[in-house]
Amino acid sequence: RGLKAIPGGVWALGLVSLFMDTSSELIHGLLPVFMVSALGASALSVGFVEGAAEATALVSRVFSGAISDWLGRRKLLTVLGYGLAAATKPLFPLAASVDWVFAARFLDRVGKGIRGAPRDALVGEIAPPALRGAAYGLRQSLDTVGAFAGPLLAVALMAAFADDLRLVLWVAVAPAALAVAILVVGVREPAPARAATHGPATHGPAGPRSRAIEGVGAAYWGLLAVASALMLGRFSEAFLVLRAHGAGLAVGMVPLVLVVMNLAYAASAYPAGALSDRLGRRGVLVAGMLVLMAADAVLASAGGVAAVLAGVVLWGLHMGLTQGLLAAMVADAAPARLGGTAFGVFGLASGVAVLAASLAAGWLWDAFGPPAPFWAGVAVTGLALALLAAVPRG
Repeated sequence: RGLKAIPGGVWALGLVSLFMDTSSELIHGLLPVFMVSALGASALSVGFVEGAAEATALVSRVFSGAISDWLGRRKLLTVLGYGLAAATKPLFPLAASVDWVFAARFLDRVGKGIRGAPRDALVGEIAPPALRGAAYGLRQSLDTVGAFAGPLLAVALMAAFADDLRLVLWVAVAPAALAVAILVVGVREPAPARAATHGPATHGPAGPRSRAIEGVGAAYWGLLAVASALMLGRFSEAFLVLRAHGAGLAVGMVPLVLVVMNLAYAASAYPAGALSDRLGRRGVLVAGMLVLMAADAVLASAGGVAAVLAGVVLWGLHMGLTQGLLAAMVADAAPARLGGTAFGVFGLASGVAVLAASLAAGWLWDAFGPPAPFWAGVAVTGLALALLAAVPRG
């Protein structure tokens, strides 16, 4: 059991996520301060760009997930999504305005949206049910290694290239291309998964299929409601970067905020998933919500860089406790033949919540100051916790 028992295809998908996230987060770690300081964007504009970009990724998952169910082929759309994201990386060093940044982020996140649901369903089909939490946790941990390697690389390159931002952004093209190569060569789609998706309910993306999603069960819909409420309390990590910069962290060092957050995230995601396989999912999810409330409280009241970084560590821990776990819970609750659609609908609901949360955070920041969005996060996450208590166990 343990890591050695997890199939090679899951490891390969994790490495794909690692290298693509290295590329994406190298860019993302520098983008918020660049937008505010170099392009004159407001915090509300940052919230809009980040919220709209992430929402685009999550909303587009519903379509790619349903199509992957209909085709019975997860890998095809996964390759398409990663390929599009890799192709858009050169747009970032070419950006000359906030509008250009928005367009680049939008296209990059469309690629993320296309790949998300088919990839998540593919992990569930490759991994044995008894190792599902561990498999999703491992993929999330490897994904998050890339998420802190990217900002760390950004800090090193900014120092090496004398803060030549555009040259640093060009470096992000290489790991994205490597991710696509690993996916094409290293991942095989299991034949039983393709066979399982065909049948009377899979004649097209509409009709019988659209009615079938309604029959996934109360456990799935209850999870969807709780996860949406949780996402309303969790806005873009761009606000963590801005909070640290406002507390006195130098511009050249701000990518370290994402390094710290993702170290905590990567270290906790696999153990949290494995623990949920043994002890159950709900208790681990409750712990993640409580940690998010603690993170928001620390970030709201922080008076210096050290306190902000402590809050960032807690934020990363809550991500590790919840993100892979929620994916495993979707896989548990949804029938295999509707796995792509279930992950897609889950992404759609999450996307609407992420956009609303990031816009609200930007408005609260501009209107009432940096602590305001974090105190709001405490309150909204508390409501999500209360909702979870009210949802019957599946």
